[in-house]
Amino acid sequence: MANAKADRRTRLKLHIRKRVKGSAERPRLSVFRSNTSIYAQIIDDVKGITLASASSVDLGGRKENTNVEVAAQVGKKIAEKAQEAGIQAVVFDRNGYLYHGKVKALADGAREGGLKF
Repeated sequence: MANAKADRRTRLKLHIRKRVKGSAERPRLSVFRSNTSIYAQIIDDVKGITLASASSVDLGGRKENTNVEVAAQVGKKIAEKAQEAGIQAVVFDRNGYLYHGKVKALADGAREGGLKF
């Protein structure tokens, strides 16, 4: 069962990544969700570098499981770091996860913080 879920997410991830590419003008905002945390990175795919990153670990450690409110805070934090780096617009990469719950909250938080996508 676990392998089938992982394989499905990998197929979805590759399908998305065929179409979503980050550049210097519009880098890619990539989301990763673990069982306990949520992570966001802004990546320039042309140069292959991470421009900014934020996670729930930065906000308060791994004491509790991440919920929707923490995911929204991570979205605001990544938007703040992006503004400091001079980034206004990004391409959103949900990384094979459904656009629901924590992933949606992170995206909404990033939009509230000033990112456009």
